[in-house]
Amino acid sequence: MNTRLKMIGIDRFIRLKWLEYTSDFVLAGNDEKAVKEELERLISSAFDCSSSSKRGSLSKTLTILLKTWVRVHPDIYSLRDSGLDLIQKTENTNHIAFHWGMITAAYPFWGAVAEQTGRLLRLQGNVTKNQIQRRLREQYGERETVSRTVGRVLQSFVDWSVLCETSGKGIYSQGCTYSVDNPKIISWLIEADLHRRSSGSASIRELLTCTSLFPFCLKQLPAEHLVAMSPRMNLLRHGLDDELVMLQDPENTSREF
Repeated sequence: MNTRLKMIGIDRFIRLKWLEYTSDFVLAGNDEKAVKEELERLISSAFDCSSSSKRGSLSKTLTILLKTWVRVHPDIYSLRDSGLDLIQKTENTNHIAFHWGMITAAYPFWGAVAEQTGRLLRLQGNVTKNQIQRRLREQYGERETVSRTVGRVLQSFVDWSVLCETSGKGIYSQGCTYSVDNPKIISWLIEADLHRRSSGSASIRELLTCTSLFPFCLKQLPAEHLVAMSPRMNLLRHGLDDELVMLQDPENTSREF
């Protein structure tokens, strides 16, 4: 997990509908090769593959989609399987919470951009690309890759309708927000967010209001209720009001799907 936390990885613009295609193909029983072929057929028109650089962009985008829902890191096998199961059982056709959770777990850089975006939106009502780039360079180093990738993640947020572009260049405001009342989905989102954290743990109060989940309003539920819904999380209490939720060692949990 530490290796993933240090990497940027997600250096492409990712449309929400592309992830929806990906999860749909997996749920239909396709193997990785078939999923990749179907995705390439559907999204290649968005890329001008007449040049090697454009073909490379398509290939990198396909890799991100596959690593989010298909070829996932072993640490998040069970999270992925539970997410697919919940998608099947959820009557709502809007699956943005599951795609947000999986891409955050697979690519913690997405969650880092979201955390800073949500924090600034909460503080001042809008956010600029320069502000996010500056904060992410402080975390990941003064690299041009960081600034470029932040821009692509923010473009993705706009495509997902959770950010809105304003009349000012590089300035964004809050987009759509979604209320999440289902305890199973809340528990799953919390678990997904823990995978982006170096400690793999956080207080329940922080998790239910964390800015990395800024598009979602999570219902306030007891920590023991949420933790009981996943065999991959533990609850540690320090006094009456300090409840720490943490990921279990992956070796001590089994795959579910």
